[in-house]
Amino acid sequence: MKPGAKVRTGDTSKQRFTRRGKGVLSAAALAGLLAYPFVAKAFEPVDFTIKGGDFAAVRAASGLLTLEPDATSEEILAAARAEYARLVGALYAEGHYAPVVSVRLDGQEAADIAPLNSPPVVRSISVTIDPGPAFRFGSVSVSPLAPGTSLPGDFQPGELARSVTLREAAAAGVNGWRDAGHAKARIADQDIVADHEAQTLSAHIDIAAGPKLRFGAVAVAGQERTRENRVRKIAGLPSGTSFSPAELARAEARLRRTGTFSSVAIVEDDAITAPDLLGTTIKVVEEKPRRLSFGAELSSLEGAELSGSWLHRNMFKGAERLEITGSISNIGSSNSGIDYKLGLAIDRPATLTPDTTLRFATNFERIDEADYLANHFDLTLGLTHYFSEQLTGRLNVAYNYENGYAVSSDGLTRDDFLFRSLALPVGVVWDKRDTKTDAKQGFYLDVEAKPFFGLGTTDSGVRLKGDLRAYRGFGQDARFVLAARLQFGAVLGADALNTPRDELFYSGGGGTVRGQPYQSLGVSVARSGTTFKIGGTHFIGASVEARIKATEKIGLVGFVDAGQVGLGSFSGGTHAGAGLGLRYDTGLGPIRLDLAAPVSGTTGKGLQIYVGLGQAF
Repeated sequence: MKPGAKVRTGDTSKQRFTRRGKGVLSAAALAGLLAYPFVAKAFEPVDFTIKGGDFAAVRAASGLLTLEPDATSEEILAAARAEYARLVGALYAEGHYAPVVSVRLDGQEAADIAPLNSPPVVRSISVTIDPGPAFRFGSVSVSPLAPGTSLPGDFQPGELARSVTLREAAAAGVNGWRDAGHAKARIADQDIVADHEAQTLSAHIDIAAGPKLRFGAVAVAGQERTRENRVRKIAGLPSGTSFSPAELARAEARLRRTGTFSSVAIVEDDAITAPDLLGTTIKVVEEKPRRLSFGAELSSLEGAELSGSWLHRNMFKGAERLEITGSISNIGSSNSGIDYKLGLAIDRPATLTPDTTLRFATNFERIDEADYLANHFDLTLGLTHYFSEQLTGRLNVAYNYENGYAVSSDGLTRDDFLFRSLALPVGVVWDKRDTKTDAKQGFYLDVEAKPFFGLGTTDSGVRLKGDLRAYRGFGQDARFVLAARLQFGAVLGADALNTPRDELFYSGGGGTVRGQPYQSLGVSVARSGTTFKIGGTHFIGASVEARIKATEKIGLVGFVDAGQVGLGSFSGGTHAGAGLGLRYDTGLGPIRLDLAAPVSGTTGKGLQIYVGLGQAF
C-alpha cells in the first residue's frame, strides 16, 4: 500500500501480507493491522465524514481531530499526511480492508503536498472516508499450539476479521509456548491474504517454539545505593527452575512493592547458556531516598487534624523503609481535648521468603476525650505475606500499655485505670478495587482476629473486626458509582471495664457516621454505683454513597451512614447521619468536602462539615 491522493486498499482482487523467517506481525505491509487508536478530542474546523455510519474508533484514531485551533500550517500538514495510516489502521481494526480515505487541505489532497512545501495558511480541512465492506475470516490457523492454549473465540471462519483479533491470536500462540517454558518462542512464518472479491481475510501463522529453558544467572544494573544481593533476593527469581513469564512479572512486582525503585524491568538475555539456561538482567532506577509529607483534615465539630511523616526508602541499603509519623488532632474540638500521636516503623522486604516483609513498629499516643484521658504505648513485631497483588496476610506480636482515668457521666468521679496486654493479631486483606484512591469497580475486605492476654488486672479475650467495601460503576467511564461499606467489631471473653479503652468500639465522626459527633455513641456501665460512658464490646456500621461525576474534575456525592454500639451483643444504641458531598479530582486523589447532619439518634444535632483528601471510603 503506497500513499497517494486517495488511499485505496481494494484495487486488487487479493492482498497478500506475508513475512518469512524471523518476525512478528509488524511487517511494513501490516502497519495498518497493527495500528492502535489514539484518544482524540473534538476539533471543529475539521469536516470529518464517514460514509455508512459513525465509526467511533475511527474518529478516535484521527490526528487531525486532536489539533489545537492555533496549530501552525506545518503541524497541520504533518498531521494530515499521517492521517492516512492512522485511519486505515483503525478501519483494519474494525474489519474493513478495502477503504478509501481522502484528506484535503483547502481542497488539495494532503499526500500530494510535499512535506517542505506546506501552505502558509490552511483555511479548511476535509476528511472523507469510505470504509468499504466488512471482511470476515476465511481459513485461519495458528500452529503448533502449546497444550492448553486458547485462541480468541472470534478467531474462526465467518467471524468479523478485526485486526485486533488477529494480533491476539498470534500473541496467544507465542505466549502459550512461553508459559510452558519456551522463552524464545516466536512467529516463524505468516501468510495473511485479503480476498476482496469474497470479502474474506485468511490468516495462517506458524510458530517456532524453541527449546524449553530454565532461569539462569541474574545480573543487576542501574542500582546506586541498594546492594546487588538484596535486589536479587527481593526479586526472588528461582534460578534453575523452568522459565515462566509469570515469575518474571512477580519478581518485578516485588521490587516495585518496596517503593525503593521508580522503574523496574527484567530483561531476558538474547543468547542461551548451554545447555538450557536463560540469563536475565534486573534493570532498576532508584527513587529519591527521602520523602517528607504533610496532611490536614477539618471537621466543624471535631476540629482540625494535622499530620506529617518522614520516610527513608533505603535506610540500610537493602530497601528497608524507615517511616516516622506524627499527628495532632481534635484541634479546636468542642467536646474533647487535643490528641497527640508519634510513631516509628521499619519494614524489611524479602525476609524469610521473597514475598514476606518483616515489620517493627512502635507508637506513643495521648488521647484526651470527653469521657477519659489515656496515655497509650505499643510495640509490634510482625510479618506480612503477599500471596498475590490482591491478597495479603499478616501475623503480629504486640505489647500494649495504657494508663489514664475515666470520668463519670456526671463529671464528678474519676476512675484510674492501668491496662497491659500481649496480643497476637492475625489479619487478611483482599483488595480487588480498580484504584485505591477513587475506586469505581471491585471490592475491599480487611478482617482481623486479635487474641489478647491481659497482665495484672486486665482481662484476656479476643477482638474481632472487619471492614468490607464494594463499588459498582455505571454508564460510560463509570460516571455514576454506587459505593457501600460495612464495618463490624466484637470483643469476646473480657469485661468492658477491664478491657483496654482503645480495644472498645465507638461510633460517630468521619470514619463511621458522618453528621454525628466523633465517638459520640458508646455505652454506659456502672462501677460502685457510679455510671461511666465507655466504648462498647460490639459495633456494626454501614455506609452507602452515590457518586456522580459532573465534570472531568468535579464530582457530587449523596450519602447515608448508620452505626450501632452494644454491650455484650450487637443490640444497643443506634444513630445515623446523611448529607451531600463535593469532590475535586487532583490526579492524586479527590479533595473531599462533606456536609452532613443527624437523621436519627440523640447523640448530635446541627450541620457537620468534613474536609479531607480521598474518598470517605
